[in-house]
Amino acid sequence: MAGAGSFAEVKQVDAGVLNVGYVDAGPPDGPAVILLHGWPYDIHSFVDVVPLLTNAGHRVVVPYLRGYGATRFRSDDTMRNGEPAAMGLDLIALMDALHIDTAKLAGFDWGARTADVVAALWPERCRGLVSVSGYLIDGQESGKVPLPPKAELAWWYQYYFATERGREGYDRNRRDFARLIWHTASPQWMFDDATFDRSAAALDNPDHVDIVIHNYRWRLALAAGEPQYDEVEQRLAAKPKITVPSISLEGDANGAPHLEPGVYGKQFSGRYEHRTIGGGVGHNLPQEAPQAFADAVLEV
Repeated sequence: MAGAGSFAEVKQVDAGVLNVGYVDAGPPDGPAVILLHGWPYDIHSFVDVVPLLTNAGHRVVVPYLRGYGATRFRSDDTMRNGEPAAMGLDLIALMDALHIDTAKLAGFDWGARTADVVAALWPERCRGLVSVSGYLIDGQESGKVPLPPKAELAWWYQYYFATERGREGYDRNRRDFARLIWHTASPQWMFDDATFDRSAAALDNPDHVDIVIHNYRWRLALAAGEPQYDEVEQRLAAKPKITVPSISLEGDANGAPHLEPGVYGKQFSGRYEHRTIGGGVGHNLPQEAPQAFADAVLEV
């Protein structure tokens, strides 16, 4: 896939504890869609999805998550926190700042988890959900439970990040690390250097390493969150059902850790459908199969 495509303009807005860098495309009065990227990717995962949605009349917002690209913390004193509740509330704050009452939410990896959080806890803000790899809400207690050895192996980087050697190694080798993850998570995706370099620039964010390390340590209960998010995390730990109309997607060649749809399907109690996308599609599904991703967003 060529890496020539890009976004014409990245805007900035103060939203909660962040000044968020985001793309805002399509008719301003169109029904809103918010697209959320994962790690270690960026907004360009959706560069071919956005025109498919704007051509259908949607306003499409694509933000850099905390720790990526043009997004910055508004205060040096704010904890560089990667816990799911914080990122869910980042999304609510962004919607408020952009005067978006309700939107379709769609994402993968960290972005899918963030969309799941908002859909589960604030369904009035979510008209529909597209979530790659389905239901990704979990709590720290569940994260403490050992997995079978083969599953643990797939999470090798999580354990690496639990060490100070891992923090330093990731900081020194962000791009080599990201390239390795891209290859292992999407083993059949033949991306070129221009495509990779376009997204890898987002990892140069000054808060990136702190956010990534905290996110993975928090999942293993090796790092604490912030007290203001405790009540939200308690609600998430109870694994709330998602009641909004939802479509889960999975690539047939996803090399990243993920559950089978039969495991999480019961967590969607509203109108729900699962789609497996064939043709060697891996973890970065919107960039590898933009038409299938856009179709799900339009149809949910």
